Amino acid sequence: MRLGVLDIGSNTVHLLVVDAHPGARPQPAHSHKADLRLAELLDESGAIGPHGVDRLVSTVLDALQAAEDKGCEEVLPFATSAVREATNADAVLSRVKAETGVDLTVLTGEEEARLTFLAARRWFGWSAGKLLVIDIGGGSLEIAYGIDEEPDAAVSLPLGAGRLTASLLPGDPPDPLDVKSLRRHVRTEIARTVGEFSRFGRPDHIVATSKTFKQLARIAGAARSAEGLYIQRVLSRASLVDWVPKLSAMTADQRAALPGVSPGRARQLLAGALVAEGAMDLFGAEELEICPWALREGVILRWLDHLPTS
Repeated sequence: MRLGVLDIGSNTVHLLVVDAHPGARPQPAHSHKADLRLAELLDESGAIGPHGVDRLVSTVLDALQAAEDKGCEEVLPFATSAVREATNADAVLSRVKAETGVDLTVLTGEEEARLTFLAARRWFGWSAGKLLVIDIGGGSLEIAYGIDEEPDAAVSLPLGAGRLTASLLPGDPPDPLDVKSLRRHVRTEIARTVGEFSRFGRPDHIVATSKTFKQLARIAGAARSAEGLYIQRVLSRASLVDWVPKLSAMTADQRAALPGVSPGRARQLLAGALVAEGAMDLFGAEELEICPWALREGVILRWLDHLPTS
């Protein structure tokens, strides 16, 4: 069957269309993206303003049209931290449903971590042993650890690259004092969770998902996305240590000129790098592997797992 998964994220609204059935690997058929940056449309009270809601409704309608055009039998819609944390979330969800017919499922941070972990487990398989999975989104950082398909520990922290950039890195390039302050803040937040994971022992394999990690790996020398999903891509902590001061000194336009960095994500790449470096350091990861699958694939896999069998 052809499925669409509609991801209302902090940075983008992304419709991923796949051909899938239980027991098979979902095959991507189409991708429809729109940069919405909901996390940056919050007002001083933490609400998504009228203009932001208008844009969200319009973007969802466009995604639904794309899903129809591509022949999707089902669309699985969900929202993450930007909607989850908006002070007017209920009103936003009601309007989206009234004007588009879409009843958005709002995932908790822990659900995000668990579904992303499921995707990584299915990608790497049982032979990967104990997995530590790290995901940096626009609004939050998710970390999960385990040996099965359900992680033994899963947390979500308010350390998304977009959120941190908007609130703590106003300059372009940023003030060195702001960078230092953000680095300290990130490491303090992550350090509070390390004990929850260390009691399970060291992981056998450390992996990362998300656009942020993919871009960091690319500028550090990993293969281009055009070379396919099945080429191993890794990111070392030594590379991050080398790149963070370089990124700190660059403007957003200069970062956008780096290989694999999209203009829309260039401004928040430094915050993402600081989170990635802090997570790798505090969890003792000298190197991690980039996983092509993440939250959207986890949503699809979980839905297929619960599909009634004939």
